[in-house]
Amino acid sequence: MHDALARLQDAATLWSMNPSTAADVIDTACDCLVVGIDSPTLRIIAGISPTRGNESDELRRWLEGALAELSLTYYPTGSREGEDAALRVMARRLLAQTIAPRDLTSWAYRFITWDGTPLAADLIALDIAYDYVDSVYNGQPYTSTTTADLDEDVIAEARRLAGDTTALSN
Repeated sequence: MHDALARLQDAATLWSMNPSTAADVIDTACDCLVVGIDSPTLRIIAGISPTRGNESDELRRWLEGALAELSLTYYPTGSREGEDAALRVMARRLLAQTIAPRDLTSWAYRFITWDGTPLAADLIALDIAYDYVDSVYNGQPYTSTTTADLDEDVIAEARRLAGDTTALSN
């Protein structure tokens, strides 16, 4: 049950940042009901039609209440706290190897930007560094840094963001 609640929290957090769809939250609400997690408002969310159109408006109306009923956190769209939480969700996905290091940096660059939470600054800088590593000047690599070097830096940053201290020295 705890896993289903964690997935619902993650889906709701990412949805508040707009990089995921309402259908992701609706699907995880259904998953919660299947494993026995229940609340009146969660049932409403699970019943929202995931077709394109007004599903986001409908979800916006009910999500905060459903999360409160389940003792989960609601992050208003565009909030700094939501950005911090979403960044941690994505860092955990990298550490679980469901996304690649470059995916994490490009996500941070695209959805958080330099104007967002300062927690994303190192990842955004690493995204730009990937572009330099991929560059060639006069037929020679622009830098001696490799993609593998950057991947290691991104993984280290993800561990820091996720609070994983077990392998920070690797």
